[in-house]
Amino acid sequence: MSAAGLLVAGTTSDAGKSLVTAAICRFLARQGVSVAPFKSQNMSNNSMVCADGAEIGRAQWLQARAAGVAPEAAMNPVLLKPGSDRRSHVIALGKPFGTLDAGEYATGRAGLADIAFEALADLRTRFDVVVCEGAGSPAEINLRGGDYVNMGLAREAGLPVVVVGDIDRGGVLASMYGTLALLAAEDQALLAGWIVNKFRGDIGLLRPGLDTLERMTGRPVFGVLPWLDGVWIDSEDALAQAGWRGQLPVDGRALRVAVVRFPRASNATDVDALAAEPGVTVTLTADPDTVLAADIAVLPGSRATVDDLRWLRERGLADAVLARAAADAPVLGICGGYQMLTETIDDEYESGAGTVDGLGLLPARVEFAPEKVLDTPRGQWRGQDVAAYEIHHGRAVLTSGAGGVQAFLDGWRANSVWGTMWHGAFENDGFRRAWLAAAAAQAGIAWRPAEGAPGFAELRESMLDRLADAVTDHLDTAALLRLIKAGAPADLPFISPGAPG
Repeated sequence: MSAAGLLVAGTTSDAGKSLVTAAICRFLARQGVSVAPFKSQNMSNNSMVCADGAEIGRAQWLQARAAGVAPEAAMNPVLLKPGSDRRSHVIALGKPFGTLDAGEYATGRAGLADIAFEALADLRTRFDVVVCEGAGSPAEINLRGGDYVNMGLAREAGLPVVVVGDIDRGGVLASMYGTLALLAAEDQALLAGWIVNKFRGDIGLLRPGLDTLERMTGRPVFGVLPWLDGVWIDSEDALAQAGWRGQLPVDGRALRVAVVRFPRASNATDVDALAAEPGVTVTLTADPDTVLAADIAVLPGSRATVDDLRWLRERGLADAVLARAAADAPVLGICGGYQMLTETIDDEYESGAGTVDGLGLLPARVEFAPEKVLDTPRGQWRGQDVAAYEIHHGRAVLTSGAGGVQAFLDGWRANSVWGTMWHGAFENDGFRRAWLAAAAAQAGIAWRPAEGAPGFAELRESMLDRLADAVTDHLDTAALLRLIKAGAPADLPFISPGAPG
């Protein structure tokens, strides 16, 4: 017998589907329900490596943590990682699967849909409830024919659907009604209600609108979730810093970190842990002067290393990084950013560019290989334990003239320039604080960790608990549980005009 289920769709991208899904997972887990998250297709360059070496979207990894279960490939069977505006690298069941061009998007996904449907069916044999997350909007009727993420998934698996709308953007009631009215009758029959997200203000002023929406659509509003300040971790979008706030310094001024905003930034959630540290402010920038003025400059990961390195040079940012190194000001490169700091990059696989010059700040060369490294390494630095993960095609090798460098995790440090392939290293509290103190000393800044500050894992758990508390306090959880168990009601009205079936 298949498990109960729910699809959390949204009126738009970034309406809050990922966090609402995580919140419902944590809420159900608190009730003793065996629950798993699922997103059939995720488009994101923020990914994570599971214990078995499978690569999945970072959001689904977080949702599994919220559910209290081990993340696995079946929870995000298809992951698209954009390498350009017209091509994505495909990860299927955690492993590289090929590429998908923009022109193939509407027609080339039938095989991927089969993989996704089978993964969901497998999860439903092992868990009591599977909470699925949609992508974008279910009203993208231009893509409906090949859809296996939104209403195509709901139809295939018989899932009831709730639609989340971001009221902070404005127009939420119109976007909810319009979403329903654009769906075919068979799809409308599964859309069972609404959740308003990111509300701040007097709900009494909103109530007449909610009542009208319920009357016009024949579907209930399950509740209004408040704006939760400070809940922002593990974003699906690279370098989405909406929740970052300047952290108050312990004494003196804050330690200023400038993170270069690459066009194809990847796994930029590495920076979340720095932004969460008291006494540290993080700025995302494409401005050379900001990079020069910061105490620490960070080159994050990239899904298109050679292309982003070219962009770095075109914007004058490469000159700023070189000037920092010449002045012994700290520069940190992570994965793709580390590769840019080396002497040469030989890439016949990702970009096909062949051999290009790196910035020459670390005495190493990088060679790209078709086999992707997916691993969860462990190590130490200055007595601090470090657990991390790796996702890369490039391999860095020291050159013959590499005298005077020091080992840094799996990479190297030369004077004030640091490089590592390891993602997630800065989520280790002791390591993060030790490294920040060392870099601050290089920058001549009197920074020290705040005594008693929460660890990053503790902060993540507190955010997940706040999300679940919001579900408990602000949603009609009894009605939501009935919907999950029984499915969409049979008498939901059709709203014209509807799309062709």
